[in-house]
Amino acid sequence: MSEHILLVEPDYYTQYPPIGLLKLSTYEKNQGNSTELIRGCGIPLKKPNKIFITSLFTWSWRPVWRAVSYYKKKYPSAPVYLGGIYASLMPKHARLSGADFINEGILPEVESLMPDYRLRPDWDGSIIFSSRGCNRNCGFCAVPRIEGRLTAKKSSIKKMVWLEHSRIIFFDNNFLWNENKFDIFEELIELDKSVDFNQGLDARLIDEEIAENLGKLKYESSNAVRLAYDTLGEKKAVENAIQLLSENNIKKRRIFVYALFNYEDTPETFLERVVDILNWGAVCYPMRFEPLKALEKNSHISDNWTKEKIEAVQSARRVIGFGGAFPPYKGLVDKFQNASNFDQAFELRECKEVIR
Repeated sequence: MSEHILLVEPDYYTQYPPIGLLKLSTYEKNQGNSTELIRGCGIPLKKPNKIFITSLFTWSWRPVWRAVSYYKKKYPSAPVYLGGIYASLMPKHARLSGADFINEGILPEVESLMPDYRLRPDWDGSIIFSSRGCNRNCGFCAVPRIEGRLTAKKSSIKKMVWLEHSRIIFFDNNFLWNENKFDIFEELIELDKSVDFNQGLDARLIDEEIAENLGKLKYESSNAVRLAYDTLGEKKAVENAIQLLSENNIKKRRIFVYALFNYEDTPETFLERVVDILNWGAVCYPMRFEPLKALEKNSHISDNWTKEKIEAVQSARRVIGFGGAFPPYKGLVDKFQNASNFDQAFELRECKEVIR
């Protein structure tokens, strides 16, 4: 006898559809069941036999708990399954939500399935994992805890592209570590759709051949390529990657570089990385570190930082930045480069002098 499966995305902020739930929909339909996707707390078209609720960042746990409580009360006979990032990182805390089952990590049985984009007809973008995991073991990253080292390396992604979509969005955590990447590059060129390496590319792995292939792709966003400059030890690799990309049809101002702060860095070493990125001609995006199990966003202050210095960075992003980032405008470059220290660099009384 077929069942009706309710898929719930809690009412937290996100730009992307719940890809795990969409894959689960395909799996359930293959079993002869019907599915329905609801955002937040709503009334499904049909009484569900099972309820699957996803989760995102740990600090977004409250909407998750609200969804679990709501559907448990409304449909007490339907078991509630809770999965996703929060559930995987904090399963003990997630169990307190009242969910009947907690799923940690990835569901192997749905991983290779095409997401059921029919549940999100408004969405234009095929979200793809051509690999899972990452061979780095960065202390600030959740990937090693949830997915482990690089696995599930695909040599082809064509069958995972929804024909009606104009974009291909990679959610790989380290796309360039997949030894099959050049086969995938060939498919992307053939498909002729815009590409978004959403989780960024590892600058340490970009060489001339990779840069040449990246330069042949179409990019819809103004931020064609995303890199990360998390520590000063990555300086040469990031500078080299930006230069190679610029030599292969990707303008430096279309290269978006994340600069982690409030982790093990100091305000002064953070400033040094900001200056480097702007001098290289790329866009700098300050990325505030959040502990992997933070239950409150923007509450953590590392030993090397203070609340005032963090607020100075956030204010500068709003006042003299653009979309939260620092573009390589001459006035910004001069302001940061000519400052004698962090406090002077992020002091805003001179902000009117910044020239774009």
